[in-house]
Amino acid sequence: MNLLFEICVDSAEAAVAAQEGGGHRVELCSDLLEGGLTPSHGTIETARGRLRIPIMSMVRPRGGDFCYSDIEFEVMRRDLLAAKALGADGIVLGLLRPDGTVDADRTRELIELARPLPVTFHRAFDMTRDPFEALDTLIALGVDRLLTSGQEPSVLEGLDLIVELVKRAAGRIIIMPGGGITARNVAKIAAASGARELHFASLELREGRMQYRNQRVFMGGTLRPPEYGLEVTPPEAVARVIAAAGSR
Repeated sequence: MNLLFEICVDSAEAAVAAQEGGGHRVELCSDLLEGGLTPSHGTIETARGRLRIPIMSMVRPRGGDFCYSDIEFEVMRRDLLAAKALGADGIVLGLLRPDGTVDADRTRELIELARPLPVTFHRAFDMTRDPFEALDTLIALGVDRLLTSGQEPSVLEGLDLIVELVKRAAGRIIIMPGGGITARNVAKIAAASGARELHFASLELREGRMQYRNQRVFMGGTLRPPEYGLEVTPPEAVARVIAAAGSR
């Protein structure tokens, strides 16, 4: 089975590691603790200069829900155009209306700005009120790819819906499962889902380089990794998942 693996990364360094581990494409973000936000200009440009594989650049201005104000939407427009100018190979986005439907008007506007680049609609889909209604909307809008965990916390839990989405899509949009894919479950997910593209992150906590450490101070919120620890993407962790899938 030929599978394409997209690796979710939150830095240029992690993007390089994903490539070294055999990833076929990266989704480039910042702040994976928030589920992935827009990467900085410097991150996109540095990654572009070091990668041979395609870069899908996230456009998400903040954490939380996917219903955006006019100002936030202006930020998204500008970030999309910047990513395009910096050499991104595609755009990842997701916008919803207060009633839990896809914000078709704004999504269409961003797709038009992104072209000719491909567009992925991210896991905002998993927050929609009706997955099949949302799927039909995305197909009608011309979205190229849908990232989903099947409206459950993980792909394994949402597998039944993912199978149905793949069937209903019938090749009109790529269904890309993502969320909780590991070396332990990737073969099962690949075989059961019928999907040909899979999305995962491989993160490990490593000690930082600081020798002097002020343990009284921390820079983030209460839910945080250790102040002197770093979440990194080891190439070997990426390679383990790909090898476990048994893909060619």
